[in-house]
Amino acid sequence: DNVDLGDLMFSLCYLPTAGRLTITIIKARNLKAMDITGASDPYVKVSLMCEGRRLKKRKTSTKRNTLNPVYNEAIVFDVPPENIDQINLSIAVMDYDRVGHNEVIGVCQVGNDAESLGRDHWNEMLSYPRKPIAHWHPLTEVR
Repeated sequence: DNVDLGDLMFSLCYLPTAGRLTITIIKARNLKAMDITGASDPYVKVSLMCEGRRLKKRKTSTKRNTLNPVYNEAIVFDVPPENIDQINLSIAVMDYDRVGHNEVIGVCQVGNDAESLGRDHWNEMLSYPRKPIAHWHPLTEVR
């Protein structure tokens, strides 16, 4: 069940005084090929979740024909300090298709409710406010 879908590197940075949560999508590697050509047109969709509800979503630009895209794109959400504990980020790497619909390559979660690395990364971000903390996250299949 452990299909290798690739990994996503992003940094998290929280500014408690401004109530600003920044996730910088840095790059992905070894993405699973979704197109017949053996490549994909990946973009990253980040959803701000609170108790299972999606509050906001943002996405990066689409990188054509690559399994190792580099984005370096920052996505900023306003999250007041009193709400930071209820928030999770759901991050999906998507394959853009001109025909048909966009397919999910893989997902990862960060936040209090996330598993292992996703929770550790979140806690590290909260322990070091104002400092971007970057980690690689393995992508998993959508459940």
